[in-house]
Amino acid sequence: MSTVKIAVKTALASMMIICSVTLLGCSTEATETEQVPFVMVTQPNSTHNEQKSYAGDVQARQQTALAFRVGGQIIERYVDVGDQVKVGQVLAKLDVKDAQLQLNAAKAQLESAQSAAKIAADELQRFQQLLPMNAVSRSQYDAVDNQYKSAMSALKQAQSNYQVTSNQTGYNQLIANKNGVITARNIEVGQVVAAGQSAYQIAIAGDREVVIGVPEQAISEIKVGQAAWVTLWSKPEDKFAGYVREISPAADQSRTFSVKVALREGNAAIQLGQSARVFFNNSQNNVLSVPLSSVSANGQQAYVWVVKPDQTIHKVAVTLGAYGRDSVPVLSGLNPQDYVVIGGVHLLREKQKIQPIDRENRAVNIQSGAAS
Repeated sequence: MSTVKIAVKTALASMMIICSVTLLGCSTEATETEQVPFVMVTQPNSTHNEQKSYAGDVQARQQTALAFRVGGQIIERYVDVGDQVKVGQVLAKLDVKDAQLQLNAAKAQLESAQSAAKIAADELQRFQQLLPMNAVSRSQYDAVDNQYKSAMSALKQAQSNYQVTSNQTGYNQLIANKNGVITARNIEVGQVVAAGQSAYQIAIAGDREVVIGVPEQAISEIKVGQAAWVTLWSKPEDKFAGYVREISPAADQSRTFSVKVALREGNAAIQLGQSARVFFNNSQNNVLSVPLSSVSANGQQAYVWVVKPDQTIHKVAVTLGAYGRDSVPVLSGLNPQDYVVIGGVHLLREKQKIQPIDRENRAVNIQSGAAS
């Protein structure tokens, strides 16, 4: 029995030794594989392309308010918001009763002044015939001459008053002075309006533009004439070229500056009031930038992995600028000749040895002095 027990113990010991050796070999192979992974690297880009966008809405380049030139009560309204109007089209009318009475009074004054002027002219003509014969005195002639001049002045005044009153009677009709579309209506039938009070807002037919609000910290980056491109919320796949036409010199209550971006194309296809987004591309030279996938953070401190000439990686703290769509500027911490790791940065560890490759899976030779 003892001989059998000894044989069993010997067999178990041999199996344990074999398993230990096997596991040790697997662990060693895994460690060696982990030490030399293929890692994609790149050098910082010396030109940072930043893209910013702002939401806005489509407006007509030219808009104007239409108002009656005289006050009165509205009796007719012919158009509403969204209606297309043409030059000379009547939009609304005022009650003309009072205006007609004033016109009648002005006409009566004109007729009275015309009669008085005719009488004064005939009287002056008779005195001009009698004066050479000394049938009238010089003082009498001068008095008649002054009466004639006064009558003619009164006639001119009555004519002007009648013309003004006649014009004001015509002003009781509000007429469109441009082709366009009504964008706002501020009147109702029966309402009494004052002279100059806005009745309609009209967007003049023609060019379109997008109005956006730019925050004060970014307004210095936008210049008049700067190129831009526009997309519509309803058709995000379509892009329209544009340029900055006007920048407001002062911020509004929301602390943003109004910027008008004129469209170079697509005016016929774009409707007023559509929601749009304006994009600006800003290139900064001598500013290092790295892909977003190169950056990670430990708490509040951002860092990248830099490859040393011995192909080990080192964590380098960096100061970053404003994040772009695909890259981020590095304000400090990197040199142009450094190689940084792209992607999977959270899986790496300090002083880990790697095999660097570029975006085309080619081996990268890290020269001495290329790493910080």
